[in-house]
Amino acid sequence: MIIVVAPDSTREQIDHICQRIQELGLKPHLSQGEQRSIIGVIGDETRLQTQPLAAIPGVEQVIPILKPFKLASRQMKKTDTVVEVSGAPGSPPVKIGGGHLALIAGPCAIESEDILAEIAKAIRAAGANILRGGAFKPRTSPYSFQGMGEPGLKLLKDIGHAHGMAVVTEVMDPRQVDVIVRHTDMLQIGARNMQNFDLLKEVGQTRKPVLLKRGLSASVKDLLMSAEYILSEGNSQVVLCERGVRSFEESTRNMLDLASVPNVKGQCHLPIIVDPSHATGRPDLIPAMARASVAAGADGVHIEVHSCPEKALSDGPQALLPSQFAQLTEELEKLAAVMGRSFR
Repeated sequence: MIIVVAPDSTREQIDHICQRIQELGLKPHLSQGEQRSIIGVIGDETRLQTQPLAAIPGVEQVIPILKPFKLASRQMKKTDTVVEVSGAPGSPPVKIGGGHLALIAGPCAIESEDILAEIAKAIRAAGANILRGGAFKPRTSPYSFQGMGEPGLKLLKDIGHAHGMAVVTEVMDPRQVDVIVRHTDMLQIGARNMQNFDLLKEVGQTRKPVLLKRGLSASVKDLLMSAEYILSEGNSQVVLCERGVRSFEESTRNMLDLASVPNVKGQCHLPIIVDPSHATGRPDLIPAMARASVAAGADGVHIEVHSCPEKALSDGPQALLPSQFAQLTEELEKLAAVMGRSFR
């Protein structure tokens, strides 16, 4: 439910409306614009059926919302949300959404200082604005490389900021949130944790930008409901990520659902990017799918890059070489310009 506040309402009236909502066991979410203020009501709206909210002083209109993702809904916010990711001191924040595109790149896992520095230098020269790398890795096999942990986080931050890029890494457990917040500019929730609701609530309390990936078998509604968990904790800086879903097809790692991009944008005000690396699992398909993603309206791409994929400790077969990435970014920048958008 959305409560539209009268334009001439006082601060005391708005506080009273929020207090009344809380008394009913619900959670108010105030959004103040230049012309209008609205209050999203979060919780079981059946409690309001006998309560005349429209009679409260300062209330202009009460609008019921049928979609369960209230804060993420276009009904709550008509304009596109622009997420800002602050990075290296002195560097402008990276904007994602509203015509600003993210170019996130880097290795699947942080392996060593030399390798990460080599990759960071190359992707920055090619136009990347956010460096990615995993310090804690959720691997299918317990015997696979699990990441460098906190030492890897420190390398990621130091190297990324040295090259003028913001940095993002995956958080897998609520117990990791504090240490990752100290060393990164953006938190990634991976596909396997999209419905780890305790983790979603924890990152929602950090106020750090969050990159939320679609689950392996999740619907678009599932993805938006997970975003709602983060938003309901007060963190409005959420970027969604389409990375493919499970299907019967065996020639690709997953099935890239490009229709999810305009589908999400029609229902939700949050920016959405695409990860063609995890979606296809094949370097020969990544460039075409990255171009298609931008053409479909995505607010950026998330691409794995490694200087020597055959020696990579994680997901080497789906990584582009720096030279391949540089060629792709040239194509993406031309395409974005035609559509009136920019990676800069």
